[in-house]
Amino acid sequence: MTPVSERLDRALHERVSEHLNRALHDLMETDPRVHLFGEDISDPYGGAFKVTRGLSTRFGRRVRSTPLSEGAITGIGAGLALAGDRAIVEIMFADFAALAFDQLVNFAAKSTSMYGRPVPIPLVVRCPSGGNRGYGPTHSQSPQKHFIGVPGLSLFEMTPFHDAGALFAEMFAQERPCLLFEDKVLYTRRMYAGGVVDDLFAYEVRDGVARVFVDGVTEPDCVLVTHGGMTHRALEAARALLLEDDVACELLIPSRLYPLPELAGLERARHVLVVEDGSAGGTWGAEVSRVLYPRLWPVLRRPIGLLNAADSVIPAAPHLEREVLVQAGDIRNAIVEALR
Repeated sequence: MTPVSERLDRALHERVSEHLNRALHDLMETDPRVHLFGEDISDPYGGAFKVTRGLSTRFGRRVRSTPLSEGAITGIGAGLALAGDRAIVEIMFADFAALAFDQLVNFAAKSTSMYGRPVPIPLVVRCPSGGNRGYGPTHSQSPQKHFIGVPGLSLFEMTPFHDAGALFAEMFAQERPCLLFEDKVLYTRRMYAGGVVDDLFAYEVRDGVARVFVDGVTEPDCVLVTHGGMTHRALEAARALLLEDDVACELLIPSRLYPLPELAGLERARHVLVVEDGSAGGTWGAEVSRVLYPRLWPVLRRPIGLLNAADSVIPAAPHLEREVLVQAGDIRNAIVEALR
């Protein structure tokens, strides 16, 4: 095999968790300024989802398992970044990022601009998020909306289309604290490679946004704007819509959630639907709509649709959890209703 074909073959067989692990290994090997902190991240455990496996063995004291205090972990990482190094902090479950809210919002984010001059704070806080694994109310949330609109704070989310190494490079290049959400269901899914999703859909990544489309369809009936953790449910809905309802959908999946990057091609669609796994009210989807309305107002045929999880805690029982979180059938029904 050529080096290019070897990389493609590896990508086709690499799960998202393995891809993230490799990216962290590569990053820490090439940049000795990077330090990694989190609960139970050291070997032999290697983190709750094994994303940090092998790092402490290879990089020693630059990888530290910490006491159970999200505020302290994040504060240490932010202080290290403020002092000139680079820090990656793992919050074991994104739900507990609430315990680091003060350090993120009142220290790390503000420190980029409150000293009379720009100050780089190269800090990445990894947050395994999302449900559909039966973990119950306190270990299954998608809390992205609580961090939208904080000056000095950027939000990213891992997807199966975006290279994690490039994503870490982009976050550190921001020189401001970044939250990286990683949907737990994605960890066992495989990365996409080569521009092919399946027998129906292709994809391309431009300017940080993955576009999933049906080859030859230039004017889709609907464009779904969604985040990485919703990828497979959105794809399932798009497949059913195409095969059973004769409705062609495109998906736009940005790796950076906030500030929102340019989302191209929306003017061509009959309908735009933003889908997210968090509950309604002050959400990422609402922020997407706020940004898009001034641009799309002259061509919109109907209001931008928003689809959210139910206004409820997330049950542990799988059948009840599915009723609360957005599923493929919910997406399909929302699009059919809008286009009817």
